[in-house]
Parts: sequence; C-alpha cells; structure tokens
Amino acid sequence: MTNETLSQYANLGVYSAMSVFTIAMITFAIDLAGSAPTVSTSAVSSDVSDLPRPRKAAGVAMMLTRLGGLLLIAAVAMRGLSVHRPPLGNMFEFALVGCMFVVVAFVAISLRRDVRWLGLFVIGPVLLTLGLAITVFYTDASELLPSLKSVWLVIHVTVATFSVALFTIAFSVTILHLVQTWLESQDPQGMSRLRTIVNTALPPARSLDRTAYGIHVVAFPLWTFTLIAGAIWAEQAWGHYWNWDPKEVWTFVIWVVYAAYLHARATTGWTPRAANYIALAGYGCILVNYMVVNIFFVGQHSYSGM
Repeated sequence: MTNETLSQYANLGVYSAMSVFTIAMITFAIDLAGSAPTVSTSAVSSDVSDLPRPRKAAGVAMMLTRLGGLLLIAAVAMRGLSVHRPPLGNMFEFALVGCMFVVVAFVAISLRRDVRWLGLFVIGPVLLTLGLAITVFYTDASELLPSLKSVWLVIHVTVATFSVALFTIAFSVTILHLVQTWLESQDPQGMSRLRTIVNTALPPARSLDRTAYGIHVVAFPLWTFTLIAGAIWAEQAWGHYWNWDPKEVWTFVIWVVYAAYLHARATTGWTPRAANYIALAGYGCILVNYMVVNIFFVGQHSYSGM
C-alpha cells in the first residue's frame, strides 16, 4: 500500500526545491553578468586599474543551492517512504534521484574547489529536468513491477543514475571549455570586452578541459559497472546475460562512445577540443537512452511508468 499523504508531501518538496533553484539560478546569472572588473581611478594618481567585483551574489547562490539540495533530498526520501521501496521504479523517480545526485556532486566539488562559475550551468539543467519530471514524466506513487523486486535495483540503477549525474556536470564543463577555447582563439583586439568578461567569469580553457576530463575519468568506470551489473541482473531475471534489448544496446553504445573519448585523450594526434566533441556525442546518447528509449522503445526495460 502506498502512503498518498507522503507522496503529496514529496511533490511539495519538489516544487519547493524548484522555487529555491530558480532563485539560485538567477543569482548565479547575476554573478556572471557582474563579474567583469570595475575600473577604479585614484584621486591622487592618474593610473587606472581593474578591480575584480565582489562575489556576494555567487555566495548567496551557493547557499540557495545547498538549501534546494536539502529540499530535494527530503522529497526523494518522502517519495521512497510513501512507496516503501527505493524511489527508482519509473521515469519520475529516476529524474528526481538523478537531479539529487547532480546537486550533491556539485556541492561536494565546491567544498574543495571554487566552482561558483559553474553554478548556472548545473542548476539550469537540474531545474529543467525537475520541470519535466513533475509534468511530463510524473507517475503516481505505486508498487514495483515483480521483475524489479531485486537487490540489483538499488545497486544497478543507483550507480547508473550517479554516473549520469557526473556525465551531466562533465557535459556542462565541456561546453564551457569549447566556448572558452573559441574565444581564446579570436583576435584579442576585436573581442577585448567579451573576452574580458568571460575570462573573469570562467577559468582558462586548459583548466576547464582538465576539470571535464577528470569528471569523465570518474564517471566512466561507474558506467562500466552499470553495464556489468545490468548483465548480472538480466541473467537472474531472464536467464541470459545479454538479450539485445534496446536499453541494453544503448547502454553499451554509451559505453563505447565514452571509451572512444578516453582513448582519443590518450592518443597522439587528437586535440582536447576534437576529443571533447566525442564526449558531447556520448552525452547525446545518454539523452536518447533516457528521453527516447525509455519512452518509445518497447522491450524488457519498459519501466518508464508513463
């Protein structure tokens, strides 16, 4: 039996988190918009110097992000309690848990590095995904299908969702790297103002590339584990390690594309920019796997709940 009251409280928690994330996203945008240095002219000297603007808005945005993350964690917990199981049984719950992992990972990274410049590009996708979850993907609280009642649900789906969360953050950093690389290649005379704003707001392209690569290096082994764990679960549930199910095929396609990205990074002749296009293709495959395969492809993994 499901607890409808807790389910409604979970939905309220999602709406509350979305409200806080909206304010955080706007505040991050204000921080980036105002990150260009100010020009200060001394009354004593005629020298003109550029002074960095204070980052008060970014600090407020990070506080709001943490608050929104706590609200989202509470929503996920209440959803799980309402159905007496891990909230990993349909598209709505996948989206909630995935967004929670993105925010948790972002906050965890921020404890060791100043990544306030990344906030807008993390909270924006999270807010969009939560909007889709509560509208398009929404599924009423219900019990699991019999084939999903396994300890492998927690192991396989949790690791898969967390790895996708890391791939999402890496995707945002990769996009910023490509933009920064393009700006750094332009004529400094013709784009001096734009380059000043971007260079003040974002780290150099080389630093962005290292960050994206490092996150990919962590996410890829987790996705490899997802593939292996899924095969083990398939053997227990259906008697075969591999059934050429659409979900299985696309999971493997994602693995191949990201393996190609890491191989390109370790191979001479590939520039980071060219290799990063492969990483973007990998994330495109993740979106197809989640947004298309889960909804429109009929197979043994048809658990979207929609």
